Amino acid sequence: MSLPEWAPEGVDVSVPNAARVYDYGLGGYHNFAVDREFAEQLISAWPGILQVAHTNRAFLGRVVRWLAGQGVRQFLDIGSGIPTRGNVHEVVQAIDPAARVVYVDVDDVAVSHGQAILAGDQHAAAIGGDLRDPAAILGDERVRALLDFDRPVAVLLVAVLHFLSDADDPPRLVRELTTALAPGSFVAVSHFTAVEDLGHEHEQVTKLYDRTPTTVRTRTPDQVAAILAGLDLVEPGIVPITSWHPDDPAEPEQRSVLGAVAQKR
Repeated sequence: MSLPEWAPEGVDVSVPNAARVYDYGLGGYHNFAVDREFAEQLISAWPGILQVAHTNRAFLGRVVRWLAGQGVRQFLDIGSGIPTRGNVHEVVQAIDPAARVVYVDVDDVAVSHGQAILAGDQHAAAIGGDLRDPAAILGDERVRALLDFDRPVAVLLVAVLHFLSDADDPPRLVRELTTALAPGSFVAVSHFTAVEDLGHEHEQVTKLYDRTPTTVRTRTPDQVAAILAGLDLVEPGIVPITSWHPDDPAEPEQRSVLGAVAQKR
């Protein structure tokens, strides 16, 4: 098949990709037929999954605005996915045009489109990288050129940790990342969690992802807390993402995804 002009050469269009499936769920167009077909299977298994995608995106925006309110002006967004409305650099640079953002993703489409969007923005960059190799991300010359690790940095791990297995040892990976951060830095996470009354839907989604290169692992609040061990949780702690500093307290609760922000002292 011929690739659209936005697709990088060599991209694999034979298997669904988590970043592109998420893009489709958010109404984006940087996805292929295999991603759309897989997304529709997810929606069929759990119709509420589209709302999960949108509430997770809204959580990211609230986190970035909150962090900017704490004076943070440097963001390292790992597992950033394909850029869409409400990008981190758009949110924070509306507050401070000099704020710096580096997006990191393992998907070539996400990186390629990110680079296209950021062309001409001297304060933001998109690079290829894998959360399972923190040293490579932290040592990347573009990361080092944009971010000053002697000053606070916010590491964003939004909707990415649940794609890591226990064998990947997420707590170790987060420790490696935070070791490089200055005191006053933050780590923000959102993570898929098991909900008893949605057990069947969650199981079906997990089984579907098991057929792709990117499996999904639900974790409990205690397991998410273990990932953030050694950091100080910001109030209200580890909560459903809709309960983390909500813009509208009356918004229906999204219990399937946990959210938290923690600080390095």
